[in-house]
Amino acid sequence: MVLAELELTDWRREVHALYAAVRAEPDPAVGHDRWRAGRDELFRHHPQSPLPADDPLRVTGLPYWPYDPALRFTLGLSATHDHPELAIPTGGEEVTLLRLFGRVRLPHPIDADVDVWWMSQYGGGLFLPLKDATAGHGSYGAGRYALDTAKGADLGGTSSSIVVDLNFLYHPSCRYSPEWVCPLAQPGNTIAARVEAGERL
Repeated sequence: MVLAELELTDWRREVHALYAAVRAEPDPAVGHDRWRAGRDELFRHHPQSPLPADDPLRVTGLPYWPYDPALRFTLGLSATHDHPELAIPTGGEEVTLLRLFGRVRLPHPIDADVDVWWMSQYGGGLFLPLKDATAGHGSYGAGRYALDTAKGADLGGTSSSIVVDLNFLYHPSCRYSPEWVCPLAQPGNTIAARVEAGERL
């Protein structure tokens, strides 16, 4: 158990370092290439990879749609009138606690409002899942993640804005293995638009 916990700590450390390198890259498309290469390396070799040992994605790498600069946004958050909390089962007796605290408007070509959650675990962090019209028809049926800053998936921003780049949408670990249980997109994170960007099936 201690070994597994140290491995998971190292995985999160690697993810934090990868996103820090992406934020430091002035060209988002180059940062995206770096992100893809870093994720492939983690999924291929890290002991906490959610990929089974014989999964062909360890050889081919994870598939993505081409980078689209029109899908990168710097967005202000609007406050919500209420702050509902969710306790989502994540395996055994464990739950993930989420609190709705704001919304962002994804502009054209998406044209949708989506919820932004605060994840109480790991000292807290922004959580932005997204289920779009590719779900089940090009991407994982339960949705993808745009941000999970508590675990290092953070594209930056300021004290009044966040960077949401839909080219960095990625599948949660439960897409690859039933050993993982993940918080998934809620109704306020489900949109009608088809987002052909980020990780795909």
